[in-house]
Amino acid sequence: MNNLLAKLGQNPKRSLSIFLSGLGLFTVGLVFIAIGYFYHHFWQILGLFILALACTIAAWGYLGLFANRWFNILNRHSPNNRK
Repeated sequence: MNNLLAKLGQNPKRSLSIFLSGLGLFTVGLVFIAIGYFYHHFWQILGLFILALACTIAAWGYLGLFANRWFNILNRHSPNNRK
């Protein structure tokens, strides 16, 4: 399990950029859904597909961030109190 956490969380900056890309796509999907409310319903369908894709991308990025933090918590070494 430690190896999997190390692999998933090896690059937290990249994971953050993936998460933010998913968040941006989520916003675009919401805009398409709003446009479809006022115009044609096909815009809403496109917005739902973009929303599903955005949630998947954001979840992948968040998984990398979470794995990095969890790996750091599990591998934290306590200082030795010996003299």
